Amino acid sequence: MTVQQDAPNGGDAQDLEVWIDQDLCTGDGICVQYAPEVFELDIDGLAYVKSSDDELLQDPGATTPVPLPLLQDVVDSAKECPGDCIHVRRVSDSVEVYGPEAA
Repeated sequence: MTVQQDAPNGGDAQDLEVWIDQDLCTGDGICVQYAPEVFELDIDGLAYVKSSDDELLQDPGATTPVPLPLLQDVVDSAKECPGDCIHVRRVSDSVEVYGPEAA
C-alpha cells in the first residue's frame, strides 16, 4: 500500500491515526528520532504518542492523528521499530495499514 493510497485526494491529516502498545515497546527511541512531533519517550523509558497540542498521551491505546506531512516518518517508525509496537490505522474503519497487524 502506498502513501497515495492511504491519503487519497481530498483526504486530510485525520484520515490515519497512530498508537503504541507500551507492553511491547523496547524504549529504543527510533520512533522519536523519525517523528519527534508525534512520539516522545517518557521517564518510564517507553514511547508514547503526543496530541496535536504536544501533550503526552499516556492512556493505554491512546491514539493521535497522523499529520499528512509526517506520514512517511511515522510509517518508517512503524517499519523500523524493534518492538513491533507502532500501529497506524485508518480512522474510518480502524483497519491497520502499517505495523505488525497490517495485511
